[in-house]
Amino acid sequence: MKSSTFLFFFLFSFIFFSSIFATFAASNGFKPADSLLLNCGSPDDDTDSDGRKWSGESALNGKILAATNSSTATAMYQDPSLPSTVPYMTARLFTSESTYKFPVSENGRHWIRLHFYPVSYNGLNPDDAYFSVTTADGVTLLKNFSASLTAKALTQAYIVKEFSVGPSADGALSLTFTPSNEHNNSYGFINGVEIISMPDIFGEPPTMVGYSDQTIDIDGSAMQTMFRLNVGGQYIPAGNDSQLSRTWYDDSPYLYGAGLGVTTEAEKGLKIDYPSDLPVYMAPVDVYRTARSMGPDPNINKNFNLTWVFQIDGNFTYVVRLHFCEIVMQKVNQRVFDIFVNNQTAQAAADVIAWTSAEGVPTYKDYAVFVADTAGDDQLWVALHPNVAARPEYMNAILNGLEVFKMSDSTGNLAGPNPEPSLMMIEAELEAPAGFEDKSGKKASVIGGAAGGAAAAGLFFAVCIVVYRRKKKVERDGSAGASGWLPLYGNSHTSASKSTISGRSTASSHLSSLAASGLCRHFSLPEIKQGTRNFDDSLVIGVGGFGKVYKGVVDGSTKVAIKRSNPSSEQGVHEFQTEIEMLSKLRHKHLVSLIGYCEEDDEMILVYDYMAYGTLREHLYKTNKPPLSWKQRLEICIGAARGLHYLHTGAKYTIIHRDVKTTNILLDENFVAKVSDFGLSKTGPMMNQTHVSTVVKGSFGYLDPEYFRRQQLTDKSDVYSFGVVLFEVLCARPALNPSLPKEQVSLADWALSNQRKGTLGDIIDPLLKGKINPECLKKFAETAEKCLSDQGVERPPMGDVLWNLEFCLQLEEAAEGGKPVDMDVSENSTGAGRGWQGSHIPSGSIGGSEMSGESDESSNEVFSQLVHPRGR
Repeated sequence: MKSSTFLFFFLFSFIFFSSIFATFAASNGFKPADSLLLNCGSPDDDTDSDGRKWSGESALNGKILAATNSSTATAMYQDPSLPSTVPYMTARLFTSESTYKFPVSENGRHWIRLHFYPVSYNGLNPDDAYFSVTTADGVTLLKNFSASLTAKALTQAYIVKEFSVGPSADGALSLTFTPSNEHNNSYGFINGVEIISMPDIFGEPPTMVGYSDQTIDIDGSAMQTMFRLNVGGQYIPAGNDSQLSRTWYDDSPYLYGAGLGVTTEAEKGLKIDYPSDLPVYMAPVDVYRTARSMGPDPNINKNFNLTWVFQIDGNFTYVVRLHFCEIVMQKVNQRVFDIFVNNQTAQAAADVIAWTSAEGVPTYKDYAVFVADTAGDDQLWVALHPNVAARPEYMNAILNGLEVFKMSDSTGNLAGPNPEPSLMMIEAELEAPAGFEDKSGKKASVIGGAAGGAAAAGLFFAVCIVVYRRKKKVERDGSAGASGWLPLYGNSHTSASKSTISGRSTASSHLSSLAASGLCRHFSLPEIKQGTRNFDDSLVIGVGGFGKVYKGVVDGSTKVAIKRSNPSSEQGVHEFQTEIEMLSKLRHKHLVSLIGYCEEDDEMILVYDYMAYGTLREHLYKTNKPPLSWKQRLEICIGAARGLHYLHTGAKYTIIHRDVKTTNILLDENFVAKVSDFGLSKTGPMMNQTHVSTVVKGSFGYLDPEYFRRQQLTDKSDVYSFGVVLFEVLCARPALNPSLPKEQVSLADWALSNQRKGTLGDIIDPLLKGKINPECLKKFAETAEKCLSDQGVERPPMGDVLWNLEFCLQLEEAAEGGKPVDMDVSENSTGAGRGWQGSHIPSGSIGGSEMSGESDESSNEVFSQLVHPRGR
């Protein structure tokens, strides 16, 4: 009897709680009625790297495509940064208007995600792909869209455009692709289409910023996702989102100014408790468990805003959604702050605990703002500032997540103009081997490329600042537009200021005196023309901001790189003269040499050593070149260190390179390393100074964090950059790879973390595993770690770095030869054994090459021999 009663009670309880759970899931969860992922151009079903299944076109029996002239194609080149081959390696091409018609449910809104990988298909030029995408309901998603131009501007290999459209009236959702009639040979293409049902995530109409009594209705509008950020947290892939397959990006690239704030993560014991009126799909738990706040100092916080800046399209209304979850404070009035959108108060005295009544309870707020198309940049600013009047316990602010949606205008248009690639993108490196074109049609160069990096995780925001400041100097035209919603991770070179050819006669006389003194050779224009077969385009090995670079021959058989000025170049006669003056006085086996110049008939031409094996980076990764042995890598690092040590100590004044990276270390026909690209170099401090105060310049990913914070340049800034190079040589991966998880994005951070945990061996180049003497590896890693010390005073001088690398080579050679090395020698010599505080290695002892270099204070800013990477 008892057992039957127990069984009845158990079954009743199971049914009761199951029904409650089902009700809860129905109210808080979401199961899409439609979920179609179309792998365009592919006949077969396939799965992407996140495990999501994509349908091939043949599985749909051709019923969804009404095309008058379309074809399928496979990408001719697979970029290493693609997250998956599916759906990006196949495409549907359109040479005339064509329509996909997807059967969908008639209820509710739908996500539309369009995936583009702009590369050559069937021999077509990706730069010719201009097209529009519209729906049958009259919504223009894209107009005169160029995926190639957008990808270049965003420094992305692929583009994802996400839209939200209203319910379908006829049970079908149509996407029409129309090649542009504004461009010759235009065509359209698409790699992947997602059509997914979505819940009503927009809720109550948001209040218009600046009009407290006015709201805006979203129900009848199409929307485009411009930005979706996990503030203070890491990248969240679509597979980890809460049921809606959204992607959440790191907010660091969009932070403005020096006020980075601090990131916070909820303690493991804190449960994120969604309230009954907030569905779990509004944002995943990972968004609410992390946050960015202003920091612990109330005096500092009262004097700055925590600010994000976004590039957007003018003449549209935007909905800004801010996600909040208090994960530190527990009481009302502990943290009270104001919210500003485009310098207008969107919310005064925001108090998350007052909104939610408890810690760990998420909420969100929507604000709408119209952004006019005014002269200059179109930007959307979001800022938080402590509300001093409320006298909170802590002067602080907090934000967990941020989304920006663009609303369609009165005509149903969502399309903006194509973005204009930034100057730093124009300067970005071309990855292919020197002098050749890869399968994507990208031109490479002989003398190397600029760093294809960005800031380390903590410095990402600086990229946006560079872009904003650069773009303010440029007259905005019709092609400038929003950057899209993928984060901008790019390079950050700074070109020389523009100058004219005035003053040429004075410069000419000065250069003639340099030539007369034997410091620099003057070439006649006929010599140059003969050496380049009258500037034959078949000899062009690169094109940059200064002009074309030719592979040439002088004196019958000497191979050289000849750089010819473009009349429209931003670099003029003053920079031309200064570079010649500086480089003609720097002579070292491990520095790329300027051989001479030509200045006749309004030509400005520079002649350099020809580097047969290109850049160091070309031999480390993303290459078909034979891998370098560990001993070769050590010898190259030693050569580069010798060149930098000479710059720091061997010339009349200290010369700080400011742009040390693997693309500025070049290799001659004997694999001898030579430091190049003095375009950002600067004369170091005088004897009575400790640093040079200067605007921050360099390549993000290699940039000294202390120099960035304080704008005080020392030779230790080069040491930091060289530390990144050492780990890049060891691990054979870029200094910064945004496609990796956040903790792995920055090589410097990732390598240091593994070094300190004793797991560095797990991330070194697989080709080197088991091939490095353990003692050598230990000394090499310790040297690189010291170089990356956060404080410059804790870093070794370059002479000590050089000594340690030479000792590493001794250890490796001794191991190969079976001979022991006395480790005590290292402990009593320059370097590790004395805490890096000893004197420099004497200049005359380095490399056995001439040390007669001089410099003067006029060389503070030099014209770059290699500042434009395409000119190599």
